[in-house]
Amino acid sequence: MSQFQQRSLGNTHIQMDSLGFGCAPLGNLYQQVENRDAEAVLSQAWNAGFRYFDTAPHYGQGLSERRLGDVLRPHLGQDYLLSTKVGRLLKPAGYAKERHCYHSPMPFDIHYDYSYDGIMRSFEDSIQRLGLDRIDILYMHDIGEVTHGDANEAYFKEAMSGGYKAMDELRSQGLVSAIGLGVNEYQVCEAALEHGDWDCFLLAGRYTLLEQESLHSFLPKCEQRNCSIIVGGAYNSGILATGTKTKGTLYYDYGPAPETVIEKVRKLEQLCEEFELPLAAAALQFPLAHPAVVSVIPGMSNERRIQQTLDLFSHDIPNEFWQTLRQRQLVEEATPLPCDS
Repeated sequence: MSQFQQRSLGNTHIQMDSLGFGCAPLGNLYQQVENRDAEAVLSQAWNAGFRYFDTAPHYGQGLSERRLGDVLRPHLGQDYLLSTKVGRLLKPAGYAKERHCYHSPMPFDIHYDYSYDGIMRSFEDSIQRLGLDRIDILYMHDIGEVTHGDANEAYFKEAMSGGYKAMDELRSQGLVSAIGLGVNEYQVCEAALEHGDWDCFLLAGRYTLLEQESLHSFLPKCEQRNCSIIVGGAYNSGILATGTKTKGTLYYDYGPAPETVIEKVRKLEQLCEEFELPLAAAALQFPLAHPAVVSVIPGMSNERRIQQTLDLFSHDIPNEFWQTLRQRQLVEEATPLPCDS
């Protein structure tokens, strides 16, 4: 049974845990994880009370889905939520040491396909890789200019016509319970709102302690339409977890952090030091103060990180910290904060 507070997902019957488990690291993102270690961390997560798991075909080119399915299969019939993504088909490509930032992935490469047939094929392939009898939430993955550049206009048109039609049919037939987008750009989610009835968006890195631009128009529209937000990338690719005083490269948005970002993190870090609390705890708890946000899903690659995440998530943060955060203009003025409730 889940130990976390649950929130309603959009207009669906789904009750989602406020803390979920992101499975990208279990596809060997940036570093290799052995099969036995992947099984151990997922089993530990289950025993610790995690019941929402998010994966994707892209994570290790099928590896994360296979590993997650193997651990969840003994729990069939029990109360858990599973989300995966569509939009990438996997084609045989031979073994490789590294592919798309994933080390020792499955021997496939990706082919983007947001058509009706492509989405249906992607859904069916995921069911087979997972070896499970259901997928609860289906996200259209990485539609947007960051991924597709100049080709995005054509991809987006196809995704909002044939791709959306397929996802809507899967939902209508009860094969999935909710549909949405899983992306790194709030702008493409805002555009998608004009093309379909979406239940939720998994938004990575665009509503965090570090940046709140999505507050200006996108998040209010989600509130109006009762479309829920699941926050991925709450640490903005690492800099809000490590802070600025660690040795080595500081990462933001999947690359080295620019100086402007580092300087803002230094100010956040200084405030946290004044209150003697971890920067990562504030970063993890921050998004859930927004009424549209139902869950935050950090990635965890080892058993130590599970307990560390639980400690950060439950860390007591005084209202005075959040009030000072606003007074020093370290967040946008209209940002909802935990001290407001």
